[in-house]
Amino acid sequence: MSLPAPSPAPPPDAPPDAPPSPDRASLDRASLDVVTFGCRLNALDSASVKAMAREAGLARTVVVNTCAVTSEAVKQARQTIRRLKREDPARRIIVTGCAAQTEPASFAAMAEVDRVLGNDEKMSPASWAATRRALDFGLDTDEKAHVGDIMSVRATAPHLIDGAADTIEGHTRAFVEVQNGCDHRCTFCIIPYGRGNSRSVPMGAVVARVRQLVEQGFAEVVLTGVDLTSYGADLPGAPRLGTLVRAVLRHVPDLRRLRLSSIDSVEADATLMRAFAEEERLMPHLHLSLQAGDDLILKRMKRRHLRADAIAFCAEARRLRPDMVFGADIIAGFPTESETHFRASLDLVDACGLTHLHVFPYSPRPGTPAARMPQVPTPVIRERARRLRETGEVALLRHLAGEIGTQREILAERGGLARTPGFTPVRLARELVPGTFSHIRIAGHDGTRLIAA
Repeated sequence: MSLPAPSPAPPPDAPPDAPPSPDRASLDRASLDVVTFGCRLNALDSASVKAMAREAGLARTVVVNTCAVTSEAVKQARQTIRRLKREDPARRIIVTGCAAQTEPASFAAMAEVDRVLGNDEKMSPASWAATRRALDFGLDTDEKAHVGDIMSVRATAPHLIDGAADTIEGHTRAFVEVQNGCDHRCTFCIIPYGRGNSRSVPMGAVVARVRQLVEQGFAEVVLTGVDLTSYGADLPGAPRLGTLVRAVLRHVPDLRRLRLSSIDSVEADATLMRAFAEEERLMPHLHLSLQAGDDLILKRMKRRHLRADAIAFCAEARRLRPDMVFGADIIAGFPTESETHFRASLDLVDACGLTHLHVFPYSPRPGTPAARMPQVPTPVIRERARRLRETGEVALLRHLAGEIGTQREILAERGGLARTPGFTPVRLARELVPGTFSHIRIAGHDGTRLIAA
């Protein structure tokens, strides 16, 4: 499971690295609204949640779609719930998402909360209809939490198959959820207990959804999931992610750009790697779930790769695609991490040629094995996270400087910005229509973005 966080050029599905800031459109007090914390999958879920809740007839209600990836994410969700209730005491508040799944009783105990729905329940129209009946007519009010056993769920992204709208950035980039849940049990990670076991969307449904988005005018599609490289293990014939990528590119020839969200490099299959070498429409940007650079810490995290594996993967990917750009998740201050262990993570930035570093200060999650290990003092964690971010800033500057003088095909976004194939942001000399392509020369950078000539 990857733990993405922010950088000047975050991966296509990255949530924040400090406490996730909610996606808060202006809340109309007479309407139905959704406040979203955390990852891209939560944002995709929120689009479907809002449609189902609206269809059920809910009004003057706000749904808080929570994140559980860090303790700060849960804390911020609670703060938001209390603030929303203070602003409008008559507004009903429904809590769902990963934190609601992993801590249902604690949210149900909040006086501000009217209903708690689990991650499976939030994707069911029947749940929203029952919620509306309960809140509007006082039915079932003695049971606030409706949270089932997420580990028993086998359904695959019903909102994608049903054709509900994906979250879209700037009318240029659409996201398609192809996988959910995770079968791995990294010792620091709570997400499998919020999302359940790995389950995949059949290839035909993915291809059909991508074709539909292209017909709607989208030039770029991002395939996303909780553990994307585990795609297909639960499907007939066990197709791998590389097979899915090839199928999308073959059957949707009008798709200009295909991207992948965060991947686990140890699970990358040979077909996927060949696709990077042979398919120009598959963008040369990978965000890697590395987490640490020391073998002992990786073992204590229960990761499935060692330091040498990460370095070898990056070297091979660059051999196959010389313009490949790498981002990576790294955790600072994992339990038992010494200064020597930490320096191995710092050194990994150069050893792998990372460009966009996403830093997570370690946050103990109740119920995970790492929470019971000897903890690193909080001030040390913060200091190491700062040093990692500084190393990432140096790596980004090196990447930006290396782009000066190159010619790049960019995809225009809103606000005079664009993205290179390597997902690096570009400030344009003149604003282009979002969704259009242009070939430009890179003239410089401002420390976070490239500048077009």
